Amino acid sequence: MDTPLDTQAYDAVRRPAPRALATEAVHAGRDDLARQGLHAPPIDLSTTYPSYDSRGEAARIDAFATTGAEPDGPPVYGRLGNPTVARFETALARLEGTEAAVAFASGMAALSAVLLVRASMGLRHVVAVRPLYGCSDHLLTAGLLGSEVTWTDPAGIAEALRPDTGLVMVESPANPTLAEVDLRAVAHACGSVPLLADNTFATPVLQRPAEQGARLVLHSATKYLGGHGDVMAGVVACDEEFAGRLRQIRFATGGVLHPLAGYLLLRGLSTLPVRVRAASATAAELARRLAAHPRVARVHYPRIGGAMIAFEVHGDPHEVIAGVRLITPAVSLGSVDTLIQHPASISHRVVDADDRRDAGVSDRLLRMSVGLEDVEDLWSDLDAALGRPRRGAGRYRHAAPPRGATSHNKPALTTQP
Repeated sequence: MDTPLDTQAYDAVRRPAPRALATEAVHAGRDDLARQGLHAPPIDLSTTYPSYDSRGEAARIDAFATTGAEPDGPPVYGRLGNPTVARFETALARLEGTEAAVAFASGMAALSAVLLVRASMGLRHVVAVRPLYGCSDHLLTAGLLGSEVTWTDPAGIAEALRPDTGLVMVESPANPTLAEVDLRAVAHACGSVPLLADNTFATPVLQRPAEQGARLVLHSATKYLGGHGDVMAGVVACDEEFAGRLRQIRFATGGVLHPLAGYLLLRGLSTLPVRVRAASATAAELARRLAAHPRVARVHYPRIGGAMIAFEVHGDPHEVIAGVRLITPAVSLGSVDTLIQHPASISHRVVDADDRRDAGVSDRLLRMSVGLEDVEDLWSDLDAALGRPRRGAGRYRHAAPPRGATSHNKPALTTQP
């Protein structure tokens, strides 16, 4: 008769040593599958789980209510947690270099949970740096969850802190201008106040904010983590103490992630480094070509690279949106296909127009999420959509060359400080 496997002893011997990001992306959250005789992770669709030990269930629920720690033993109820979703959370925490991660039904649900955790401690004030994703900006500005926000630049963070400040929030590279901040310097300015860094655009492939002092790392997992435009989710990577509080908020508010979405996200993580690096190489080349295009006034591309490009056009940006044929004119980002949109009309429409412009989101700015298509096919479509300035047409006249421009007709490709 076979001797039952001592899984604790097995884990002690086989616990993974530090691994490269590409390896973690493939194996994190799946390390136990082979010894279970499985290759693909199972999808657990149960909403409830039978138990004949009601006293034991009561004790486990009491423990969760106290600390928010994941219950030992079999699951209890889908709103407390799900095994498939837990695999994704484990994998994302490994990629971000944090103790834990907590997944939600959307990125906005994840941000809302963070705000509610801090508000429950009487810390409703938020210090934030623009630009942020438009709905994040709106959630803070409108005070929909009872929060109060002070907008500042990175240099003003320390001065903006108050005794009731519960959070400092930045996004780097920022949506949609791709502005970058020095996360380490910002974290230092925060003192004991947690720094929340939205890492949606960069992903852990390009930067790991926790290594630079951020206590909380936010992702709209709908974007690069899923990577195929077929799943909506959000996740916060953090330490275990904060994760416990987030789980309690998730349980109370019901912002849970569906198990099928958890499965798709875990699958998406396995190709994340390959997708991000391939799309980033194409984006860098497109940014270079856009900077030389006569109808482009300025190109914004992050110093750390990435698959996002923002560019301002001479003339009507809506004509570019209407003119693409291969590129998909749609909101969101991070998919395998290239997407383009006009932030002032869509993703940042909810932000006050003056605040939007002050944050660098001009009415002529376009945001493009570069996918995995061939660079020549993308450029052919983009070049045709941009068209050429018509001789004598005032709306296509070149503006004064931006600082750093190599010539009057070649606008600068600017990286953000």
